Amino acid sequence: MKITWFLRAACAVAIAATGISAAAQEKTGNKPGFTLAPGTARIVLMRPTIWVGEQSTAGMPEPNADWTTQARENIARALADAQTGLGNVVISYDEDASGEGALVAEYSHLFGAVAESVIEYQFFSGNRLPTKKRKDSFDWGVGNGIAGLKSLEGGDYALFINVHDEYGSTGRKILQIVSMFAPGAGVSSGVHKGHAGLVDLKTGELVWLNADWEMGGDVRTAEGAAKRVRQLLEGFPGRPAEAPAEGE
Repeated sequence: MKITWFLRAACAVAIAATGISAAAQEKTGNKPGFTLAPGTARIVLMRPTIWVGEQSTAGMPEPNADWTTQARENIARALADAQTGLGNVVISYDEDASGEGALVAEYSHLFGAVAESVIEYQFFSGNRLPTKKRKDSFDWGVGNGIAGLKSLEGGDYALFINVHDEYGSTGRKILQIVSMFAPGAGVSSGVHKGHAGLVDLKTGELVWLNADWEMGGDVRTAEGAAKRVRQLLEGFPGRPAEAPAEGE
């Protein structure tokens, strides 16, 4: 118990010592002019892409099948509980007999790549690309080919969710503490990323995104997964005023 407390305290000091402020990074953005009134859209909740593993002493990610299964089950339950408060009709993706499962999975991964680019080149204002210098230059998408997917017919928007967690091993945490005494080492422990975004199914445009490289909530537990889902859906467009996301 004492060792665990010491590790947590030391890690917190190490992170603070880097001088990086999470508050300096934006986390939510939407396409200029985009609005979504309650009760006006049909949203398809895509199967979340979830990866959970351990970060080795050397910093290499190692998948953990049991943790990933736990996270999938916990996040599925949390999303089911959250759907009724999103203000519009939300249905879970059903491939049925279209045979498009593999292609849809590729779109899920493409969304993740786009979300990572938005974080890097839009949400960090100092990194903005020449064509996206203004804060309102939110112009991202997955391509209009998504409009041709039969399994998404009848939907107005697709809600994509990606979760990626690497829990630092004991060796990695110890290395992080040691790095505190080696200026410039910059060793971190753990990765907790999440993306949630709405894609217009007619155009393929990303119209809303909430994404962060430092999310909370241990997705291996029901309580932690519920916290993660609340964070992912913060600022969700079309949510009724009487049903706000719970703050953390």
